[in-house]
Amino acid sequence: MKSIRRILVWGALLLFAWQPVSAQSDAPLTLVMTIDGPIAPAMQQYLHRAIQVAEQRQAEILVLQLNTPGGSIDTMNNMIQEMRASRVPIVVYVAPRGAMAGSAGTIITLAGHAAAMAPETAIGAASPVGPEGEDLGKTLQAKVAEITKATIRSLAERRGPEAVKLAEETIDKARAVSANEALEAGLIDFVANDLDDLLRQLDGFQVELADGPRTLHTANARVDDLPLTFIEQLLKMLTDPNIVFLLLTIGVQAVFIELSQPGGWVSGFIGIVCLALATYGLGILPVNWFGLLFMAISFVLFVLDVKAPTHGALTAAGIGSFIVGALVLFNSPGTPQFERVSVPLVIMVGILTGLMFAAILSFALRALRAPVRTGRTSLIGNTGTAQSALDPSGTVRAGSELWSAELAEGAEAIQKGERIEVVAVEGLRLKVRKLDEGTTRGLPPDEETAAPPQ
Repeated sequence: MKSIRRILVWGALLLFAWQPVSAQSDAPLTLVMTIDGPIAPAMQQYLHRAIQVAEQRQAEILVLQLNTPGGSIDTMNNMIQEMRASRVPIVVYVAPRGAMAGSAGTIITLAGHAAAMAPETAIGAASPVGPEGEDLGKTLQAKVAEITKATIRSLAERRGPEAVKLAEETIDKARAVSANEALEAGLIDFVANDLDDLLRQLDGFQVELADGPRTLHTANARVDDLPLTFIEQLLKMLTDPNIVFLLLTIGVQAVFIELSQPGGWVSGFIGIVCLALATYGLGILPVNWFGLLFMAISFVLFVLDVKAPTHGALTAAGIGSFIVGALVLFNSPGTPQFERVSVPLVIMVGILTGLMFAAILSFALRALRAPVRTGRTSLIGNTGTAQSALDPSGTVRAGSELWSAELAEGAEAIQKGERIEVVAVEGLRLKVRKLDEGTTRGLPPDEETAAPPQ
């Protein structure tokens, strides 16, 4: 009887412990990904991975929390295709307060199966621009605008004619609206204070997927964040023009250090890695490649100022060329502000680069111009001490070594212990002459102070 009672007690305890776990596992899953910054290829990879994870884990919804000023049209189109093909409903949520879904972000918001915005956020200003941020020509502008409007109409038509009209105005007139204005026009589905408020409003909401309508069940949903991986964070970082500019500068300097002082591998390796990363970033950012010409000229001027000193004039010109080149490269007219490099950063790095480059090349050239300090050639002009009388031959100590020596032509006899100067080297024999009293040129310090041998 006691055994049965014990079994019942343990069974009740196990059932009580299992119920929360079971309830939690049965709760719908909400995955949350965050895009905060320009729309770039790294964000497309992030979205692709998030959709795969959401489908594998059978999530109820995938929330894409968005805050972007815009970005690449090609990347935006690829992301829209990924979103519309997803088997998991994607809810685009423009948040937190103060965030925006500008330019390409507007169309990505409309591509979601549901769209929401936090209070004090904005959406719109989706007029297309060129790959370098410049205004397009009249004909090309019309073509790109019409294609973009066709895309945005197809995404907004289910929201009603007012939403379609507002969506087209974000392209034609670069119009931007607040969250409440977008909600009134039907451009979005909800205005939610936070994620919990959004999930509460989504519960029971019907969305249209590729395989048909689906009603969302988000009450008491489990929320899991899906952060960027290390590689995705690195690729995102390479869309920052300030980071790309620093990588380009460090890479060039490191390569020049390796070329000026060959033999090491650390500086060369760092330089190649930095230049490779910078090249990737330059391929994504809207840059004017003509700026690289000015930057290359600046390094040429730095080298010329070291080889043909002009009291800093060429270095100053090189710094100016470097600054102009960086600004032309990243800050061409029409480039969006979020894709521009910081002007104070360019000026500071330009000055430091010019000074450091001049110092590095100065040391390198000084080493190349230094006299040879090893081998027989280095003995000519050196001084030493006669180890035996030379009349005309004997032995001397020069360069801390004993040598056979003979008098140079026209030289007077040398007694043991007297100072000598090496005039020439013939095979293994030195040609020497007597050194005048008080002359110490070329003598190593230890020999100058050493007492003559007895």
